[in-house]
Amino acid sequence: MPDLPDSVWTRPPRTTRGDQPALSRAQIVRAAIELLDTEGAAGLSMRRLGTKLGSGTTSAYWYVTNKDELLELAVDEVLGEIYVPEPGDTGWRIGASILANGMRAALLRHPWVIGQLGARPTVGPNAMRMGDRTVALFTAAGFQGLQISYAGSLLHSHAIGAATTEAAMTAAARRAGSTLAGVAESVLPAIERTASTYPHVERWLAENGVGGPDPDRLLDDAFTFGLDRLLDGLSHWLTQQPNPPQQPDPPQRPDLDQGAA
Repeated sequence: MPDLPDSVWTRPPRTTRGDQPALSRAQIVRAAIELLDTEGAAGLSMRRLGTKLGSGTTSAYWYVTNKDELLELAVDEVLGEIYVPEPGDTGWRIGASILANGMRAALLRHPWVIGQLGARPTVGPNAMRMGDRTVALFTAAGFQGLQISYAGSLLHSHAIGAATTEAAMTAAARRAGSTLAGVAESVLPAIERTASTYPHVERWLAENGVGGPDPDRLLDDAFTFGLDRLLDGLSHWLTQQPNPPQQPDPPQRPDLDQGAA
């Protein structure tokens, strides 16, 4: 079996590399993310990072050996932006919804991350924290064993899939100097020319239009619809188990008019 790619997370930390660099790892990773957000993964290089930092590449090479390791650090930093509630803070459905929405939002802020997921082990501290909270959330809901992994994978797949499509469409609209609504309007004539060949599509378009009544909200609404149906399915599946879990009521906020007891 071939070895897995080298990873910044699977090798021991380097502790004997000369004098301590002038810049911290956090500063270097933040600068790398700024480059990635504007240029994408193809636009990041150790030389360009050194120029941006004004310190050559000396500081960066204290922490990583190459661009791939730097990308691992940057991906984990982005995953740290995703909040997963603790089980006692809210019901599992709300917690799962917060996780999925947070992942989609983080990927849309940093679309270069999408191409990095799965390429190398995602086992940095922020990834592990997110995984730990997710396991706790689904365990409290009543999922067991590998069911927890399967349920979490469903959430991740929905968020990543939605973000992948939306990021591509948004980038295409931006390159055209337009919006999603503008793109939908521009392709309408081409669709209408061929729609008569496809009667079901023609009828649907006549009733709904290419992007619905509000194309700029279509992707948000589609994501929410899919997430709600996904959670409906998981919730129904739980109730069909031989010993369905008894879900406690979510914590109530204190009455602000009367004050907390």
